[in-house]
Amino acid sequence: MEKFNQLLRSGEPYVLSIFRIIVGLSLFQFGVAKIFKFPLVAPFDKVEMFSLFWDAAVVEFVFGGLLILGLFSRVAAFILCGEMAFAYFIGHFPRGFIPLLNNGNLAIMYCFSCLYLACAGGGPWSLDALIGKKR
Repeated sequence: MEKFNQLLRSGEPYVLSIFRIIVGLSLFQFGVAKIFKFPLVAPFDKVEMFSLFWDAAVVEFVFGGLLILGLFSRVAAFILCGEMAFAYFIGHFPRGFIPLLNNGNLAIMYCFSCLYLACAGGGPWSLDALIGKKR
């Protein structure tokens, strides 16, 4: 069992980078869908400029992009964590306490994924790591 744990442990930093990229891409796609209406998705086709949803889209677009690149990863993840907590408590929690019933599971998962990334950093495959090596 210890050899198996060592094998998995050796890939941990790289999986962290892959996790960061996937979370960033996923949040970035929400920003693109809300701002640029691409792809045209039913709940996002009516987002108006400078509304609360549009402001959230800008945050997801900008900071999701930073997460993809691994630039200012901890700050970007922390801001996205706060945005997702805000989204849950403003948009989902008023519809009930249980996330399965109020449709808030995704917001909670993004919130805690970003909280983890804010604490763990961007991993070795990030611009943060590349810039840190040059110092």
